[in-house]
Amino acid sequence: MCNKLIAYIFAPMQLLDGKATAAHIKEQIKKDTAEHIANGGKQPHLAAIIVGNNPASEAYVGSKIRTCEELGFGSTLLRFEESITEDELLAEIRTLNDNADVDGILVQLPLPKHISDDSVINTIDPGKDVDGFHPVSQGKMLLGQKSYLPATPYGMLLMLEHYKIDTTGMHCVVIGRSNIVGTPMTVLMSRNANPGNATVTICHSRTKNLKEICLQADIIVAAIGRPKFVTEDMVKDGAIILDVGINRIDDATRKSGTRLVGDVDFDNVKDKCNFITPVPGGVGLMTICGLMMNTLEAAKQHS
Repeated sequence: MCNKLIAYIFAPMQLLDGKATAAHIKEQIKKDTAEHIANGGKQPHLAAIIVGNNPASEAYVGSKIRTCEELGFGSTLLRFEESITEDELLAEIRTLNDNADVDGILVQLPLPKHISDDSVINTIDPGKDVDGFHPVSQGKMLLGQKSYLPATPYGMLLMLEHYKIDTTGMHCVVIGRSNIVGTPMTVLMSRNANPGNATVTICHSRTKNLKEICLQADIIVAAIGRPKFVTEDMVKDGAIILDVGINRIDDATRKSGTRLVGDVDFDNVKDKCNFITPVPGGVGLMTICGLMMNTLEAAKQHS
């Protein structure tokens, strides 16, 4: 085992604080935005679409719009009733595609069942795809070409970079194979960069011997959408844990009757780790940073 990994194993647990990290990164984005505008560039402008009245979606979009204001971005929020047809929604997206003032477009997921996520994502202009979901963006990422990275994996890379975690030569196990998080994270962690240069294994709900595979991992990215799925006996000493999960579970001790937990059993796993993200206060906040980084870059490309 290399000396770097030995050092990680015997280091005390450190919380990967999404709130503090996001504040640091947003301050830099704010400065870069002011400098960009002062040099004659256009103000970054993010357009967000929300369909229906999903409380979680309302909270996520509201946070993104507030962050735009905080960073000096312009923003537009379009709300539509759940009854909007797919054709009507696609027409609204095409209008934003043609609007030269808009640099980035995001459509908050999930959408009503009668609207295809793929149709919506494919309709967004790749040059304004700041969520990094379009097939063009994902294809460029796979080929190592410059592209808008999916916001959540991008946010995790920003966090690893902020904490100066050198992932070279590490074994990264990604649990979950979604096109939004799991699959792109495997690509980004294996590319010739830092963070990156890791040996990556992607696992999912049908993986055999998952516990044994996880016990080999220097880094675990938990993105399977199951509360407290990663348990203490799946984690080796000195591991680095990035918990993408946001799950609401019953909790009679809370006034609301519920609380948020991740895909990792944080309380029982944390003492085995060198680094770990909390939920809430971890990866979710970094996702917004990735989105804003993409939006600023889009504004630079459109200036």
